[in-house]
Amino acid sequence: MARVRMRDVAEHAGVSVRTVSNVVSGYTHVSEATRARVQRSLDELGYKMDYLARGLRSGRTGFVALAVPFVVEPYFAALAQAVIQAAARRGITVLVESTGGDREVERRILAGGLTNVADGVLFSALTVPAADVPPTGPDFPLVMLGEHNVGDHLPRVGIDNVAAARTAVEHLLAQGCRRIVALGLNGSENGRQRAEGYQQALSAAGVRRVNWLVEPVADWTRAHGYATVRRLLEGSGPLPDAIFAFNDALAVGALRALDASGVRVPDEVAVVGVDDIPECAYTHPPLTSIAPDLDVIAERALSLLDAQTRGAGRPGDTGTRTGTGTGSGPDTTGVTCDDAADGGDSGCREGAGEDTSEGAQHWAGASEATPFRLVVRESSQRPPTAK
Repeated sequence: MARVRMRDVAEHAGVSVRTVSNVVSGYTHVSEATRARVQRSLDELGYKMDYLARGLRSGRTGFVALAVPFVVEPYFAALAQAVIQAAARRGITVLVESTGGDREVERRILAGGLTNVADGVLFSALTVPAADVPPTGPDFPLVMLGEHNVGDHLPRVGIDNVAAARTAVEHLLAQGCRRIVALGLNGSENGRQRAEGYQQALSAAGVRRVNWLVEPVADWTRAHGYATVRRLLEGSGPLPDAIFAFNDALAVGALRALDASGVRVPDEVAVVGVDDIPECAYTHPPLTSIAPDLDVIAERALSLLDAQTRGAGRPGDTGTRTGTGTGSGPDTTGVTCDDAADGGDSGCREGAGEDTSEGAQHWAGASEATPFRLVVRESSQRPPTAK
């Protein structure tokens, strides 16, 4: 069966090839009635975009890569979903890579290991040190996600971890807690920042240092949260009256350990986590948590990546790029038209490839702190008599 071409769709819908191209590319300036008519023809004829041909012509693949440590972890799964949805609104497909937090895998990504299939990379690193990154940064579009810092010259998007931790601990202090365990120090940048926020809150509240209780863990998992809290509860020292877990997985493990030991939550020990994974609403009791705005993280990261992909700078560039790079529409650099077999340029839409929107952005060191909020649930809401 012959492959359906864009010209076939145009004839079927009674429009020009240019109009079909604009609909396929997600171009916004097409009337809804025309878009619906073209879409019906696309569906009825079974048209499939030749992404390879389009990439060869425009120099772009239409794919971005998202590299995260563990896809199975709820936070990273939710982050991936947010990125996929935000990318879909731009007509972009996301390829997800799980690094396992392995330093060598992360080094290969920073060396461009995913750029043979993607226009750019959104990268949540876990272990790779700044020493593994060239001083000028990678030579491909890259945006770091989260708090692991591999160089201030790389654009990065994530919440202010110090402020988030401080907010969580201030909430516990407001509940009357004073012996608050910080659960999760593990040598990571995330852990360091959350420990800093914890210490800032206690210091500002005048809590004596003897009550600054930091419990290290090997990894931020339910199992390590459970084992560490069970060991803490079986010790000879006085019980803490609250636990600030550095992520929700640790907090879930802590809740299980408290329950197994007969400790009432929140009356005896209040618990707060970070990430606000869906599981928080269904633990016993439901878990208070810091909720990052993943939709904003995804949108801002893709905007920064889009601006780089359009040639407005690369990680480590020290120049200034004019324009905000919101990435609200399809790429108009080069030509968007039918597949290579059609030949010629009739029905193709050429774009200027220049963003002239107002504003200026230095890509060097362009880190963006995105919103977060404290979602208070029963695990930390102490009745007045328990304070």
